[in-house]
Order: sequence, then structure tokens, then C-alpha cells
Amino acid sequence: MSRQLNKLNASQVKNAKSDGKIRKLADGGGLTLVVKGDAKYWWLRYRFAGNERTLSLGSYPQTTLADARQARDAAKRLLTQGTDPGASRQLEADQRKEDNENTFSTVAREWFNQKHAMEVSESHAVRNWRRLELYTFPSLAKRPINEIQPPHIREVLDKIAKRGHLETAHRVKTLLSQVFRYAVTASKVQFDVTRDLNGYLPSSKVKHQPSLTTPSEVAELLKDIEAYQGQFAASKALKLSPLVFTRPGDTRQMQWDHINFKRKQWELPKTKNGLPLIVPLSCQALEILEEIQPITQHRSAYVFPNARDAKRPMSNAAIKAALDRMGYAGRFTAHGFRAMARTLLQEELHYPVHLIEMQLGHQVADMHGRAYNRTEFLKERRKMMQRWANYLDELKGKES
Repeated sequence: MSRQLNKLNASQVKNAKSDGKIRKLADGGGLTLVVKGDAKYWWLRYRFAGNERTLSLGSYPQTTLADARQARDAAKRLLTQGTDPGASRQLEADQRKEDNENTFSTVAREWFNQKHAMEVSESHAVRNWRRLELYTFPSLAKRPINEIQPPHIREVLDKIAKRGHLETAHRVKTLLSQVFRYAVTASKVQFDVTRDLNGYLPSSKVKHQPSLTTPSEVAELLKDIEAYQGQFAASKALKLSPLVFTRPGDTRQMQWDHINFKRKQWELPKTKNGLPLIVPLSCQALEILEEIQPITQHRSAYVFPNARDAKRPMSNAAIKAALDRMGYAGRFTAHGFRAMARTLLQEELHYPVHLIEMQLGHQVADMHGRAYNRTEFLKERRKMMQRWANYLDELKGKES
């Protein structure tokens, strides 16, 4: 048997040449070195189910003589088990292709494009994708998603938490869960592996944005805003913000196409939570928009365009910078208008919580647990928004 197998040696393989015709050198057991011009490659001839077949084992010198013999012996073992080596290789190739197509980064991108980006606001979606890139891709991107286990997730979360970013760790865990739940529905995994980590991270303390919530504080702020003489878009956005108290990202990205002057409302197709929102516009809010309209509408789709590029909305730092210049650094942020409205509408104007929460763009359920849609209580909210605008005017008119 030893004389029938392994007929070639390394020197013969290295020095083998052809005279322009295909030359074949047998090593035994069906293994053959094929020499064609300057190219050399290995074939394995075998019989399966009564038919002769050929399997390529690679080219020389990338596949050495020893490598080729190991591949031949492995194929022979498969044959003794009743398996076709060629079919087995194709199955492995198909599995590798499937694994490459189902890596975590590939599935995450599918989830983002086909689901997440269509459900939440653009700015929120961009922030979440950046979180995945920063915190999960370094260790998970190239892993087949069906091979990821809870220890891999714990490693990701631990790295974030050890830096003191506990709230970010919670956000990343939520995003991972959403990707895995999408993968379950797409039949790429059997279950969400993050479910076994519920309670793994300690609770994070909610960091509230600085706000002003007493009538006297708000009166001072409104007077300062009225007197502010900064950049046009930031100045007008500041004046509109307390009247609509939407999320800062929604305010700065307000588009003219979404303003319905006839119905006196701002119709947002999508907010941070992916839901649409109708913001009734008070007389005071409409007055500000009508003042802006002839200045920005002809050159931008945005009510508050970027000073350098009208195709983009105002910078997300513009309002903060204006507030900082007014002396409110550390005391008040653009997000603070929401807390201000929530507090005063309830405590000073005595509006019911569900109306306020709906107008803040939060999900509110009825007694049966069903979420109200954006047109619910629109008449009541319209009255509330006008009363709110009048109340702010009353505060501005009061002497300190």
C-alpha cells in the first residue's frame, strides 16, 4: 500500500514542467498533480454511487504536497462514511456564504434599513446606528449572528459600564435586543439571546436635562429670549420653542411642507418614537412662522436652515449656543422647554396629564391599554396650546 500511495516527493512537484501540453503526475489514491504551462493544481479522482468524479484540491504552491495528501485522506474518510466529498464541500461553501450573509453587522444593517429607520425620526435613527458601530461592531460585527451567546453580549455591556456610561449600556442592550428580535422574525436565529440578561445591568439613574419650572424663572427666560439679537434662525427657533415644546431635533428640522397654515397646525410625519404628531399652532406661533416664511421658504425646505448650507437644517448646537450666550449654560437647555411646559401646564393651568403627554409626543393609552392616535383630543389640545401661548405672554408682561 505504501508503494501505491505517496509516489511523488516535494522536489518532483516543485520541478515539474510541461512542454505546452497538459501533464499529469499521479501520487496515488486518485491524487494527481496537473501541470499546464506555469500553473500547477491538484485533482482528486474518486468514484461515488458508481460514477467517476473529480474534486479540485487547490493550486500549487499555495496547496503543498502534504496539504493535498491530507485533503485526499479526508475525502477518502468521507467516502467510507457514504458521503460525497464534492457535495460535502459545496455544503460547507454554502454554509460559509450563509454565515457571511448573516453576520451581526449584516443583520443589524437589515434591521436598521428595513425597520428601525422607518419607525423613528432620522436623527434618532442615526444616533442609534452610531451606538451600534461604536460599541458592538468591534467585537460582534463579523460573528455569525446565530453563534452569538449571552457571554458575548455581557462582554460588550461590561466594557461600556466600566467606563461609567451605564445609561449608554442600557441603550445598547435595548438596541441589541431589537436586532435579535428582528433576526428571529427573519428566521436567522431561534431566540433573542439578550433576554437572559434582563436585570444584568444595574439600574441607571435618569439624568434630567436642566430646566426652569417656576413662573418667575420662565418669565425671566422669555424676556431674555425676546431681547436676544443673535443669528436669525436660532433667534426665531428660540421664540418658537416654548410655544410648541417639541423635541429640539424636531424643532430644528421643521419643514415648510409639514406646516398646514389653513388648519393652523404642524403635522410631523414621524417623531423620536416613530409616531406621527400634530402640533396645533397658536396665533403667536403662526405669527413667528409667517415672519420667517418670506425669508427662508424660497431657499430651503427647512423653516430654520443651516447658515452655511440651506439644504441642511440648523445645527443641533445652535440653540444651545444661543442659550449659553444668554447666560443659561448649565441652567437650561433646548430640551428644557418640554419639562417647563409639562410642569406649568399641569400645576399652573391644571390641564389633565393625558393631554399634556399626548402633546409632548409620548405614547398614551386609554383605559383598555390602546394607544391614542395623533388626532385624538385634537380640539382639546388646540385650546390648550392657545391657552399656553397666552399664559406665556402674561408671564412676559409681568414686571419682575
